[in-house]
Amino acid sequence: MFIETIKTPGLAHLSYFVGSENKAFVIDPRRDISQYIKLAKQNECDITHIIETHRNEDLLSGAPILAETVNAEVLHGPNADGEVAYAKTVTEGCQIIVGKILLEIIETPGHTKDSICILLFDEDFNQGPVAIFTGDTLFVGDVGRTDFYPDESEHVAGLMFDSLQKIKNKAANALIYPAHGAGSVCGDGMAEREFSSVQHEVANNPLMGISERDEFIKQKVEEHHYKPPYFSKMERLNLEGASAHTDFSCVASLTIEKLKKLQADGFILVDVRPIESFIGAHVPGSYALPIDFITSYAGWLFSPDDKIIIIGDDQKMASLAALHFSRIGFDNVNHYFSANMAMLAANGHEFSTLKLTNAQEVRSLLKEDYNILDVRKVNEYEGGHIENSEHIFLGHLAKKKDGLSTNAKLITMCASGMRATIAAAYFRANKFDNVRVFLGSMGAWQSKDYPVVN
Repeated sequence: MFIETIKTPGLAHLSYFVGSENKAFVIDPRRDISQYIKLAKQNECDITHIIETHRNEDLLSGAPILAETVNAEVLHGPNADGEVAYAKTVTEGCQIIVGKILLEIIETPGHTKDSICILLFDEDFNQGPVAIFTGDTLFVGDVGRTDFYPDESEHVAGLMFDSLQKIKNKAANALIYPAHGAGSVCGDGMAEREFSSVQHEVANNPLMGISERDEFIKQKVEEHHYKPPYFSKMERLNLEGASAHTDFSCVASLTIEKLKKLQADGFILVDVRPIESFIGAHVPGSYALPIDFITSYAGWLFSPDDKIIIIGDDQKMASLAALHFSRIGFDNVNHYFSANMAMLAANGHEFSTLKLTNAQEVRSLLKEDYNILDVRKVNEYEGGHIENSEHIFLGHLAKKKDGLSTNAKLITMCASGMRATIAAAYFRANKFDNVRVFLGSMGAWQSKDYPVVN
């Protein structure tokens, strides 16, 4: 028996390829399925089953695509918010045999109503489950969010508590394999490591350690999570079944003349280079969204229907960016522009830069009617912020933009300057001229021992 973990950067998504005696199953596959096919060939395995631990909200499932490719059966839990068109429903106690592996389904609603976990037994050692695939129910250091049913918040939080008790009882000595790691929008307190056990989580995971149901419910209801607009599209497509991922096919960079024409026709320019490159020089009117931030913030800042042109160093970077976009349902990404800004300038074309400021200058600018927009998450802001700064989560910039004059004097900040640069670029692309990036942001401010409000 072997278990391979497939990591999806940006989304902090974890899927699994598990094999035994030339048979295999896959848990929670992503849309681009090539890695699962590769593992099947390397290990001479037939993929017989694909199991979804729940209907994903933050990425497109590859289950129907992989199933059609390898002729496997897709299994999904009961009580989904609609019919999962491509899957067979499995319920509590259902067992599946793959090689010498016995799998048993347990229903664990709470994160979603259709959430399940999968117990894994080794048939050669019949002494209880050796592992449990916990989906978005139990993470390393945290448990799943329970805010997807706002009208039933206390009820679903209670379901989550009950599901965690079931895991404690049925898999006390098992290793855990969750569907996400640190950085996922599905939980805020996950550990950086990707290995743990139920026993360890009971002893060390703050929420797993709560023994009183009412106390657990209270803590979960008081949590604050952000739900990007694109989640609704993911939820729909993960009922119907998304189309197969298509590799980025553009092999040649647009000319600057063609780029400008498409921009005038409504195409959106998204620069995926590191922020230092964007700050130094970028195409006027372009947005900044480094590759590692695409899956976290593209769904907030843009619409899946937008026609996007990627600006990057080369075709390899553009192709990787397009892959990240496709994982969250952005398929109108068909062009790229190679950002040789020095050559662009040498040929007489315009370029833009971002204005930077530091901690000392911020103190002076506050006396000149500049407003600080802190674009961190609300829990970061509440943990310490600059007096009189205004909190606006990065994902909510569109709403904030509509209430401001384009003449407003703005300083964007975050923890280090990364998200602040994305925010400043967003405002500049929308015709705001008096915008500065507080490079270093909260880290720089605190390094000077300047006052912080908690």
